[in-house]
Amino acid sequence: MLKSIEIKDYALIEHLQVEFGEGLNIITGETGAGKSIIVDAMGLLLGGRASTEIVRKGAAKSFVEGIFNIKDNHKVKELLLNNDVETTDDLIIRREISLKGANRCFVNDSPVPLTFINRLGDVLIDLHGQHEHQSLLRSETHIDFLDQYVNNNLSIAEYRKTFNGFQEKIDELKSLKKKEKSLNEKKELYSFQIKEIDSVSPQENEDDKLSNELKILENSERLLELTTSIYQTLYEGERSVQDLLGEVNRKLGEIELIDETFSVTEKESRNVLSQINDIAETIRSYNSKIDIEPEHLEEVRERLGALNLLKKKYGGSLKVVLTHREKIGEEFLLAENFSGRIKEMENKIENLRSDCGKLATEISNKRKSKIPLIEKNINETLNELGIEQSSFKVKIERLLAEDEDTNYILSKNKKIKITNSGCDEVEFFISTNIGEDVKPLVKVASGGEISRVMLALKSVLAKTEALPVLIFDEIDTGISGRIAQKVGKALEELSKSHQIIAITHLPQIAGNAHHHYAVNKKLIGGRVVSSIYKLGDDQRVNEIAKLMSGEEITEASINGAKELMKNKKSANASSIL
Repeated sequence: MLKSIEIKDYALIEHLQVEFGEGLNIITGETGAGKSIIVDAMGLLLGGRASTEIVRKGAAKSFVEGIFNIKDNHKVKELLLNNDVETTDDLIIRREISLKGANRCFVNDSPVPLTFINRLGDVLIDLHGQHEHQSLLRSETHIDFLDQYVNNNLSIAEYRKTFNGFQEKIDELKSLKKKEKSLNEKKELYSFQIKEIDSVSPQENEDDKLSNELKILENSERLLELTTSIYQTLYEGERSVQDLLGEVNRKLGEIELIDETFSVTEKESRNVLSQINDIAETIRSYNSKIDIEPEHLEEVRERLGALNLLKKKYGGSLKVVLTHREKIGEEFLLAENFSGRIKEMENKIENLRSDCGKLATEISNKRKSKIPLIEKNINETLNELGIEQSSFKVKIERLLAEDEDTNYILSKNKKIKITNSGCDEVEFFISTNIGEDVKPLVKVASGGEISRVMLALKSVLAKTEALPVLIFDEIDTGISGRIAQKVGKALEELSKSHQIIAITHLPQIAGNAHHHYAVNKKLIGGRVVSSIYKLGDDQRVNEIAKLMSGEEITEASINGAKELMKNKKSANASSIL
């Protein structure tokens, strides 16, 4: 739901902010007052083309900001999540156009590219009139309309999961075959590198351990000399530390017998003597293991040299060398067994192709079974909306896959192209004049007709689709009062399940509004300024009466307006500038 829109320095609009409500929002006003400018600004917010010409004279930039409630719009939330945009129940879209040509877009205060705004627009609003956001005028959306009517959501979700897996395996196979040539060229190199690394057979962190060992071996004579000297000083030599401390300890024992306060000191002395004995034993043990072997020293040097050569050649550390060995080992085995891997992958692809075929065929059959009913319902609704003797057709066909196309299923020995929507191509065709052949909808319908076709289609789909916001700019083009009354009722009925914003000149449509806004323009400081007002009940009566009789409001037009409004009640009048 579109909660509000704020527009500043855009064409005739100096600054306005308007809040929309649930249900049917109607906008009226004199020709040229700025109604379509507001809709154009909405189109800009959804990614429409922008020009510096829209910047109001005297301003440096224009901006449009819309706030949407997306609490139950899972498509929008998924799109935001997939693009790392913060998600809350309110979505704020802002677009700025400056005279310098800068075109900045923001979603929830995060800068985003225009393409992302376009994608958001496609799942937020359908805008109908002479505008770009008309899903009916993009034939690729027609299959989605049909699926909504058929209620194919679960089947489509299952199919797309299988189809995505199918495509992933095809991509893997392409990558594998491309890799085959490259690996065959590198196979001899990998074989040499594997033999070179395996001949040394390095172990993780072995170089660090050997470096420490080498340092000890290279200094073994000095270590022997030092440990011998320490042991003599601590334990074996004349007047050794052990002897001296033993003497001190005996004397402290005598003192303790005389003065008990020395008991703690005497114990500490005995502890020191014990520690000296432990140190001396550690030194003795270490000294006994020192072995001066020139042969072993040379072996360690040679081993370190071999490891350092591998490190220098394959990446700077043994960890990188071992990682490289693991990688080329896997690729060498792959090169040795390519035919088996390719055959295995091809079998998986064919199984997935078969699964896609079964699911796509089931979906296609469901679509075909509902086409007569949707054609009947839409033709009846179009007739009620003033497009009499119309002929609406849903054409569904299967396209043959190109020779190089891998996305296909087999049907009666033919390769049928498949997409993420299945094996069907769907397009709507229409004839709006009796006696004429149906032609593609995207090429036939005029602005007013396309809005009524969309209204008919949405009305038929209303029970099966959680629709986005609908904006109608020219739905009353070329229709009579009788038909306008039916269009108004259709809009009111549709607004029970969707938010609708419609611009109209016809009282029969305006009378059905749940929220009514009037746009006018006036001269302020020698400049034309457009503004919009939300109307209360009395103001609505006058506005609708004005639509019926012109500027001179008569008692008859007042009574007619009240009759059209019946029990429609509005909020208190408020001005939004």
